[in-house]
Amino acid sequence: MPEGHTLHRLAELHSRRYAGRPVAVSSPQGRFAASAALVDGRVLERTDAHGKHLFHHYGPDLVVHVHLGLYGTFGEAPLPAAEPVGQVRMRMVGATHYTDLRGATACELVTGAEAAAVRGRLGEDPLRDDADPERAWARISRSRAPLATLLMDQSVIAGVGNVYRAELLFRHRIDPQLPGRSLRRAQWDAMWGDLVALMREGVRTGRIDTVAPEHDPERTGRAPRQDRHGGEVYAYRRAGLPCLVCGTPIAHTAHAARNLFWCPKCQSGRRRRAGVSRARPAARPARS
Repeated sequence: MPEGHTLHRLAELHSRRYAGRPVAVSSPQGRFAASAALVDGRVLERTDAHGKHLFHHYGPDLVVHVHLGLYGTFGEAPLPAAEPVGQVRMRMVGATHYTDLRGATACELVTGAEAAAVRGRLGEDPLRDDADPERAWARISRSRAPLATLLMDQSVIAGVGNVYRAELLFRHRIDPQLPGRSLRRAQWDAMWGDLVALMREGVRTGRIDTVAPEHDPERTGRAPRQDRHGGEVYAYRRAGLPCLVCGTPIAHTAHAARNLFWCPKCQSGRRRRAGVSRARPAARPARS
């Protein structure tokens, strides 16, 4: 499932391509046809994202709410628009480009109040200017649930998925099973700042890179990671491979029906604090 940085990238892209101008909206598949007809030809006033949710705001008081889920994708190309291929839930056609949405869990037309209600059920989004880490800390610091659960709870922190969860916990050498109420405030402050920096870098590059410069393939001589998610990581999908810091095989288990990856040594709770840099990730050139 796309993580929060992907939705913010889409919001920025759709704003550049379509905002401020009338947009032709249709539903070649038919499932969104009635709603598409209500916004077809209207001006797209603005776009925004909250966690894994995308909002297209049309006037007056009409909002297209999209949640990609596991299989949803947006595809974009320059005009002229080709004939729809496959199950295109929603097509947007602007002055220079068109965009097709397929496979989304949710694609619905809602009012401004209904969109606000969706956002009200979500936790703090590290990529939003209005995010309040104090609210997330209040939930975490009172909870007996493990951090592996809390970081994926979209009502606590919106936009964090498997990759950011695994990598954030590794970067701060925290046992995924540590109860939220056992986390120290200083640890939380460092984690939040790191998460903001990592996710902003994800918006910039379109990939999740979490390793410190000293652990890059160019420095270590190892082969670059080959994975459809992209990015160089410490723990995510590295089960059985040696930890880039200590050499211990990365562990894997199922946690709340999702895959969880961690280093049993670096994240044991008994390690010394030396290791991966927690500073803002260095800027990287975008890679294909």
